[in-house]
Amino acid sequence: MIAAYALGTVLARRRGYNMGGAVPVRCRDGHVFTTLWIPGVSVKSIRLGWRRLQWCPVGGHWSMVTPLRDADLTEEERASAAAHHDRRVP
Repeated sequence: MIAAYALGTVLARRRGYNMGGAVPVRCRDGHVFTTLWIPGVSVKSIRLGWRRLQWCPVGGHWSMVTPLRDADLTEEERASAAAHHDRRVP
């Protein structure tokens, strides 16, 4: 199981996703923020495949979030991700 997560992380990184750390994500309402995304680990969210059910600090609601590649972000979205972080793990 650990090998599958490690392989998934390597493949995601090759495709431009910054897995295993602070990752920009987008909620269903289009809000962009940064969250801690560690493959195979969910401390503050519920994993549902490539998506996670998580609190959106921008809109103040629960939503499905998906990771974003930095190359796909506009300058405005990068600024939003840098300005909005989800809650830190206690």
